[in-house]
Amino acid sequence: MDEELTPLTMWEKYKAFKDGVKPWDLLDKSQPRVPDWLAEVRLEVCNQCPFLIKKVQQCTQCGCFMHLKVKLAKASCPKDKWFEADPEHTI
Repeated sequence: MDEELTPLTMWEKYKAFKDGVKPWDLLDKSQPRVPDWLAEVRLEVCNQCPFLIKKVQQCTQCGCFMHLKVKLAKASCPKDKWFEADPEHTI
């Protein structure tokens, strides 16, 4: 099996939250959200990614369910694949 595609352990997934976003942030209504169009763009990036388990929309790199994570403004892709999709990162 390709080492890069090997799922992370739970501890590695926890440490992978470099953006400080946790799954339970979705329950906190004070956490900022992105507009629906940006969440759709982010999810489309994820749908093209080899690290996504498409049946459950789960990332093998961070362990997140991406159809939910894409909605959080402070969230980021662990492989920096959203970089060009997010307007605040455009040059």
